[in-house]
Amino acid sequence: MSRSSLLFAVTSVLAFLIAPVSAQQAAEIRMVGVLVTHAAADDPVFDNLRAGLRDYGYEDGRNLKLEILTAAGQLNRLPGLAEELVRRKVDVIVCPNEAGTRAALAATHAIPIVMLGFSYDPVALGLVESLSRPGGNVTGLYSSTFELEGKRLEILKEALPGVSRVAIFWEDPFGRKALSDLQRASRSLGLRLDLVEIRKAQELESAFKVARGKKAGAVLLVWSPTFYVHRAEVAALAVQMRMPTVAAFAIENGALISYGADNVETFKRAAYYVDRLLKGAKPGELPVEQMSKLKLSVNLRTAKTLGITIPESILQRADEVIR
Repeated sequence: MSRSSLLFAVTSVLAFLIAPVSAQQAAEIRMVGVLVTHAAADDPVFDNLRAGLRDYGYEDGRNLKLEILTAAGQLNRLPGLAEELVRRKVDVIVCPNEAGTRAALAATHAIPIVMLGFSYDPVALGLVESLSRPGGNVTGLYSSTFELEGKRLEILKEALPGVSRVAIFWEDPFGRKALSDLQRASRSLGLRLDLVEIRKAQELESAFKVARGKKAGAVLLVWSPTFYVHRAEVAALAVQMRMPTVAAFAIENGALISYGADNVETFKRAAYYVDRLLKGAKPGELPVEQMSKLKLSVNLRTAKTLGITIPESILQRADEVIR
């Protein structure tokens, strides 16, 4: 055998041996879709999901790829985005709220869906059969965000005992279910509520002007992805209009108080479900968890700017105090 023929033979054998290894390595890159209603694909909140996945040995861009598709607030785009994730043959779909979960569920009953950040019991919403045994292809986490709206109103009244009128900013369809709970809570607290519906982010400034015109002493934001995405603008307007604001999301941008599920922990915990599903667990047999860790945060910088003294009873209970 000539030297060139021998070299060709050896190369062919090596190629034969290496090819299965290369194919195996390619097969190890798992695809996880994230179906988002409002936030940008590069929102820092998704870094919490990446951090959680790293705890289970997954590195985005190495052995796993996150496919984050966002409707950027245009909910009519959700069905098409869900179908696109199905076409991309993702292994799991993560959905940060009910609207995304319903769109994903309409697109597939085969791909496992991990819901998180839910505002109401998913059994009552008809998305799973039970918390202990979901049944279909949906599992994950929920946090009872809307059920906490009455508690947020209580905290607002405790922090601002002189307030008698509160403007409630809400967005349909995300906040409507919370309004009756807030009305009940307001009666027991002796508060008058002014409901201000916001249909798009461009109405935030006018909403604060309406609240000030009605002489509301504070604003409560019913959870909405729009308020989350535009949280910096909300906080700036709250300070500009000198309107103490209570929210369900982080307040480092300038809102006065927040109380709700810890987004960091929620997204990190979602990684547990992704890992189990990638390893072959059936979503219908993975119990749904209620996020029990709630976080009370107080921004004393904002309080000082607004000339407000936060009661010691609030500060002692706070998980985070921004000074």
